[in-house]
Amino acid sequence: MELSSYERILSRLQKRCAQAEYCRSDIYRKALKDLEGDAAEASRLVDALVEDRYVDDARYAAAFAREKASLQGWGPVKIRFQLRSKGIPDADITAALAEIEPEKADAKLDRLLSAKARTLEGDPQFRLKMLKFGLSRGYDYDAVEASLERIKNNS
Repeated sequence: MELSSYERILSRLQKRCAQAEYCRSDIYRKALKDLEGDAAEASRLVDALVEDRYVDDARYAAAFAREKASLQGWGPVKIRFQLRSKGIPDADITAALAEIEPEKADAKLDRLLSAKARTLEGDPQFRLKMLKFGLSRGYDYDAVEASLERIKNNS
């Protein structure tokens, strides 16, 4: 018995989702590409994956936030922005960001800024460049300011 195109694609997407976390928008794009632009079928595929719990935006948001915060050193502002761009609901984003331990995030920011400070020694725009760097990593102004103060006090 031969599988239909829909069943083949569903099976392929289920396998993909079992290997890594995907959000609705990411898996929709993949389904749309596989179905050569058939939006109705792509939506049906995504709904089936969500119903079978292969795709869960809350679970995706939590995994994304943990990974970006711990491995890449992203701050909550950047994480929130990226998750919003993927269409994740604000409630799921807030819950995911709540899982990030503030002490670990502060320590990560301190390490990032300390490393950056070594590259800027003697630079007349040291403070400005440090602030811009911290903000570009997704931390808010107060967190960057506090981290710079901790680094200054430890040196």
